[in-house]
Amino acid sequence: MTEQSNKPDSRNAPPAANGDASVANDTKSAQEPPESRPVPQKPRKATRTRKLLAGVLGVAVLAVLLVVGVPWVEQMLNTVSTDDAYVNGHVTFVAPRVAGQISRVLVDDNNRVRKGDLLVTLDKEPFRVVVSEKQAAVDLAEADLQAATAAARAVEAQARSRRWNLQRAVEDVDNQVALLHARAAEVVKSKAALALAQVEFDRARQLVARSDVPREEYDRRQAQLTTAAADLAQTLAEVHQIRVSLGLPIQPAGGDLDQVPSDLDETFASVLQAQAELIQSAAQLGVVHSFDQGPKAMLEQFEELGDINTTFARFTANAPAVKQAEAKLEAARRDLAQADLNLRYCDIVAAIDGVVTRRNVNPGNYVQIGQNLMAIRSLNEIWVDANFKETQLRDLRIGQPVDLRIDMYGGTHTFKGRIAGFTEGTGSTLALLPPENATGNFVKVVQRLPVRIDLVDYNPDRTPLFIGTSVVPYVYIHKPPTGPNAGRFLQAYVPQSPAAGAPGTRP
Repeated sequence: MTEQSNKPDSRNAPPAANGDASVANDTKSAQEPPESRPVPQKPRKATRTRKLLAGVLGVAVLAVLLVVGVPWVEQMLNTVSTDDAYVNGHVTFVAPRVAGQISRVLVDDNNRVRKGDLLVTLDKEPFRVVVSEKQAAVDLAEADLQAATAAARAVEAQARSRRWNLQRAVEDVDNQVALLHARAAEVVKSKAALALAQVEFDRARQLVARSDVPREEYDRRQAQLTTAAADLAQTLAEVHQIRVSLGLPIQPAGGDLDQVPSDLDETFASVLQAQAELIQSAAQLGVVHSFDQGPKAMLEQFEELGDINTTFARFTANAPAVKQAEAKLEAARRDLAQADLNLRYCDIVAAIDGVVTRRNVNPGNYVQIGQNLMAIRSLNEIWVDANFKETQLRDLRIGQPVDLRIDMYGGTHTFKGRIAGFTEGTGSTLALLPPENATGNFVKVVQRLPVRIDLVDYNPDRTPLFIGTSVVPYVYIHKPPTGPNAGRFLQAYVPQSPAAGAPGTRP
């Protein structure tokens, strides 16, 4: 079976016109085999160049995709990120501790200051006057204390004397009682001597009547009788005198001249008077005694206190007048210290290192205690608050490393950080008017939880960060957490030590 061609035969075709000569030639060349056609050189070179450029471009695109895409994919798989983050930091407001008129303002907005630098000064003259007044009050209180101490020492000397007076009064009564007993014994002796002299006189009188003894013996016996009677009368008079001096009746009810009450040395008038005087002096020294306490018990109490000089010196130091003067002196000194402190408060200094902002005070202004003069933003105590979605918190833990990318230096700049803690509540619950979900119209919305990220190896002098700057954090969830409380959701309990004031950690 022979294949027939649909192509026209050029040999049987009529001759072409002149206008169609070129078309005929093209048709002829097209019908010729490729081996017999000449190959144009220039179009083949252009095609090869285009293919080479396309290949190079494809390789470049593939390389870019590999260089950029692979790290991007790797980062997306190994990190958790959010674009709802910003730089935060401590802001210290500068306020005066005393009211007064501003005399100088040494800083302006955006000035960098260090802790302890002088910022503002108040007019110090009124405070210097107060310091002078308080110093005079201290001097007066010191003089009053010296006077009170001198008066207490005088009372101390008086109390010493009255203490010895009481002891002497008790001893005098005891001596009078002992003397009474002695005189009473002498009365008995005198009565015996008088009875003997009476017997001998009666015998001599009988014998002299019979002339058995001479008259001289009779006179001698009579003189002895008279002497014995006089001795008895004298002894009785002494006994009566002693009893009267002791406040006792001349003739006791029982007839015994030496009969005295057993507690006479504690109830005698002179003893009670000496005791009352001692109680008065002791009261001035701050020692209170009861009048129901006996004189001897009071003296024994003094003996139990130890050395009398040490005892009275302690009483003098603790005398009410001295204590009152010391209290007044202490109050005056405290007032002087407060006045000195207020004078020092006229120099308002920076509490932290940072940058001054929001200055709103000028010389001549009168300011009150606690009035806001300016603010200082810290350069060192700054961190990043990142608001992650609640669905992103599954793998986040304290101590995980973070890359913080910030676009404030003309390009992406990366800082290092670590997660420091999680806020116990979403932003909606910490709002001034939290949502009320008990009305029944609750719609579940993915919430965000603030996460604090601390900066690591941050140098504010080289690349400072400004509070409020936007940040894009990338938390590496597969890298091991480091630092305090690493791997936890909550920080450890940190009680405050009452002794040293340093924080400690409960295990």
